[in-house]
Amino acid sequence: MQLPASRIEVMKFIGLKMDDLIGQYLKPIDKNWQPSDFLPESDSEDFLTDIKLLQESCRELPYDYIAVLIGDTITEEALPTYESWLMSVEGVENDKDPQGWAKWVRWWSAEENRHGDLLNKYLYLSGRVNMREMETSTQYLIADGFDIGTGTDPYKNFVYTSFQELATNISHRRTASLSKQYGNNTLSKICGVIAADEMRHYKAYKAFVSKIFEIDPSEMMLAFEYMMREKIVMPAHFLRETGVKIGQTFSHFSDAAQRLGVYTAIDYIDIMESLIIDWKIEDMRNITEQAEKARDYILALPARLRRVAERTRVPELEYEFSWITR
Repeated sequence: MQLPASRIEVMKFIGLKMDDLIGQYLKPIDKNWQPSDFLPESDSEDFLTDIKLLQESCRELPYDYIAVLIGDTITEEALPTYESWLMSVEGVENDKDPQGWAKWVRWWSAEENRHGDLLNKYLYLSGRVNMREMETSTQYLIADGFDIGTGTDPYKNFVYTSFQELATNISHRRTASLSKQYGNNTLSKICGVIAADEMRHYKAYKAFVSKIFEIDPSEMMLAFEYMMREKIVMPAHFLRETGVKIGQTFSHFSDAAQRLGVYTAIDYIDIMESLIIDWKIEDMRNITEQAEKARDYILALPARLRRVAERTRVPELEYEFSWITR
């Protein structure tokens, strides 16, 4: 299905000031944190002692918590999939303009890349993880790719990234709070700095959509409605382990996250409501009749989903993940 020409033109227009956008929402590389800032220094005389202390701080972390942390790590490490997906979005891939949207995707990817790198190293040192099984799941997730229902439409993709960046912020922020409750302050800092990155990224994509609503409100409304009808799937929805069918592990990972309260069905609805407010959907005027119907559908959706979510029960039985040793 061919996209309306206006969507490509709007993307080109917003992309003209990419350096300003990068300066506003991403941090200078040489001043940014790096994974080694939070890990034992391998050239230190106290390296082995520091690892023992790290492992002691991880020993009492609950099973569900470790499962969620591993699932988050695998999701973050599938970055090559996400970068290649965004580079294929219409209005982004442009060899003649390497400083436009393609530059944003590269710089955003470079900042995101640190998340999986840091979490992977930490879990390797923790002594709680079967690293080979975790690495196998990561390779599967990248190899299997993903289908988030956006196609190459920039408007739909920016709705997705706005939603997803806030979802990951919530997840990492809550794992940070939980690890602090469990007495693991280092892990709390790690999850906290990752959550802070995700919040900046959320603000960026949310701002991109706000700008599109100013320029092309009817088409943006239709894209928002489409994504809400189709539902926002998580990037790791194809997650699996050795000998398990594609996507089968994701439901168990999701159940663990819900049991912990790290990310729940109610959070999904809360994110939707916050975007409706921030994008001023209820006050949107001067749009086509089709867009008005889309707006009305969007406004009524949270209450309907909340009624469904309140009747949903999360399985109490813990699944035995191949990733976790003890």
